[in-house]
Amino acid sequence: MADEDLISVDYEIFGRVQGVFFRKYTQAEGKKLGLVGWVQNTPAGTVQGQLQGPRKKVKEMQEWLRSTGSPKSHITKAEFKNEKEVDSLEHSSFNVVK
Repeated sequence: MADEDLISVDYEIFGRVQGVFFRKYTQAEGKKLGLVGWVQNTPAGTVQGQLQGPRKKVKEMQEWLRSTGSPKSHITKAEFKNEKEVDSLEHSSFNVVK
């Protein structure tokens, strides 16, 4: 498991994460790290999405989602599942899904 291996992981973030620009900041942080994927609000009041990129950068983004988020957010829980190695990226950029 090298840091350069490409991985994909799904995530869901709980807490005060809607109406606080969480998706915009998540998109910006993902792009800054060179990741691709998506982020969207859910009807349950959470934010969910998918990250893809080099293992080391995905792990950095997971830590950001777990502990930082947008300035006005309050994260109570971050769940990550379906982590797997991928041969190539399935997304071309990091998008906010409406």
